[in-house]
Amino acid sequence: MAKTYSASMLKVLEGLDAVRMRPGMYIGSTGSRGLHHLLWEIVDNAIDEVANGYARSIRVELHQDGSASVEDDGRGVPVDIHPELGITGVEVIYTRLHAGGKFDHQNYNYSGGLHGVGASVVNALSKWLVVDSYTGGGHYRMRFESNYDPVEKKIASGRAVTPLERVSATRRHGTRVTFLPDGAVFEETRFNAETVRRRLRELAYLNRGLEITFIDEREKEPEKQKTVFHYEGGLADYVRYINRDKTPLYEHILLLEGMQDDVRIALAIQHTDDYAESIFSYVNNIPTAEGGTHEMGFKAGFTRALNDYARRIGALKEKDNNLMGEDYREGITAVLLTFVRNPQFEGQTKGKLGNTEVRPAVESFVYARMTEYLQNLKNQDVAQAIVDKALRASRVREAARKAKEVARAKNQLEAAPLVGKLSSCTGKKPELNEMFIVEGDSAGGSAKQGRDRRFQAILPIRGKPLNVEKKRINQVLANEEFRSIITALGTGIGEDFDISTLKYHKVIILSDADQDGAHIRAILLTFFYRYMRPLINEGHVYIGMPPLYRVAKGEKIIYAYDDKELAKATASVGRGYTVQRYKGLGEMDPAQLWETTMNPENRQLMQVTLEDVTEAERLVTLLMGDKVEPRRDYITTYADFNKVDTFLTQEGRANA
Repeated sequence: MAKTYSASMLKVLEGLDAVRMRPGMYIGSTGSRGLHHLLWEIVDNAIDEVANGYARSIRVELHQDGSASVEDDGRGVPVDIHPELGITGVEVIYTRLHAGGKFDHQNYNYSGGLHGVGASVVNALSKWLVVDSYTGGGHYRMRFESNYDPVEKKIASGRAVTPLERVSATRRHGTRVTFLPDGAVFEETRFNAETVRRRLRELAYLNRGLEITFIDEREKEPEKQKTVFHYEGGLADYVRYINRDKTPLYEHILLLEGMQDDVRIALAIQHTDDYAESIFSYVNNIPTAEGGTHEMGFKAGFTRALNDYARRIGALKEKDNNLMGEDYREGITAVLLTFVRNPQFEGQTKGKLGNTEVRPAVESFVYARMTEYLQNLKNQDVAQAIVDKALRASRVREAARKAKEVARAKNQLEAAPLVGKLSSCTGKKPELNEMFIVEGDSAGGSAKQGRDRRFQAILPIRGKPLNVEKKRINQVLANEEFRSIITALGTGIGEDFDISTLKYHKVIILSDADQDGAHIRAILLTFFYRYMRPLINEGHVYIGMPPLYRVAKGEKIIYAYDDKELAKATASVGRGYTVQRYKGLGEMDPAQLWETTMNPENRQLMQVTLEDVTEAERLVTLLMGDKVEPRRDYITTYADFNKVDTFLTQEGRANA
């Protein structure tokens, strides 16, 4: 440790070196999510060309060597010399942070990337990157590489290794970017084809008429290598896709499109017989899973228009209070797409829109267009169906109000109602505390004895809790197991949820490694998704990963979490070993449970994240809803029961 601190000790990172030094600051992580973020950055640049009317098609390719290509038929990357920097536009965009054509509105009215870091970050974190620009009647190419510099004794990030060359004359126009993620940066460099397909499908729905071609050269079956996404119905088709395993309340899709105060707005709506609301919002084609001012404006305008209509037709009398927004949104599926000139996102992940001026713009637009829609005589059946469902929801809400008050009263009494059930911890800092939701009294007893009571709380649950899919909130609040969870966490649920009052910043589901345990995990995750989604959005929900095997030979004991680890363990101990396959947590004594599953130094947790909201919505509905046939078809198509344990441990496990 240096005793003095002088200016000579200050480190200055030149060019793209800062990106390679701290990649998580720019792409979130160096895991699978960060890897795919590279691809999204290049795809988003192509989408910006589409959104501003310069391109009509995009082609994405995954190559055998691990590289990826994104091509569009837009204007091409500028190839002329920058007047101040003295280098070509291609080199400016791909080697300089905070450089690009999206800081004003001369080139792009609306853009998903405003910071000018996307293309250069991809270059910095790639082993090599090649840009082909088709513009001004010519095909131009430039190559960048990240290699070890023996003079500077470090990796030189994303430096040009060839000058911009004119390959040929052409009438084509557009950009093609090919890059190879650097294995020295990323934990995994293989792109997941299904993840890519889902995002490209989503973008095709959001941009009506856009044709996206996806080629996976790694796919062994030729007929599966190519997928084309093209939807002339746009958002209306998107809503039908989301609702395909649900029962619509009406067949019609409400589609509202237009401009309001420089904000371009498109909204598609359809109600189903579900009880949960499903709102998917986007700003400049970027998904905003945490909502923001555009969602707030939609909800306010939608509620106001429907309350006015309900009074006009006499469904609400003069003495009646207005219905709540949640009443009108019961069972709704809505896709809201807004284009904002200077979007202010909260965080680099762009999960929540903060522009205050967007809320009144969207509210005014939705109120005016919904009022116009509701006044049209041919839409009266749809309007009446929405109001009737909302009136039923309001009656149930009123019945549930007392139950909510009881739940809040229990929270005010701290853990008193849970004496004998919740074993709380002594720590007073929620950010350090953990709560294990443990399946069964036996495992709960072992967990209570084996835990570190300074920061670990244990809440045993008995049997299988209620499947909250297709259940209203009053039924959820009537369930003893969920009341216990709500009280223990202290946040409330649904519209009353307040994450600032969360008592435990790690909520860990700990269940047996069998079918019943998997079902309990699914039920609990469905509950958190439907009624406490910010817990998932902000990374507070985890799945505990108890070992599947115990390998013993003499005094030597090795725990294995999957079949691969079992093979390594048995090979390392040699002959004469015994193997125990754990079927339940109750088979481990407190010391074993602590050592393998609860000790932060040894345990392995799987963090539950929400990367694709529409796909999560579809799967929750399909797997946890009451329609049997779609679920059976899905299981028959995708389930491989021989690989379930391996998938869970290999794909999602992370030290925490």
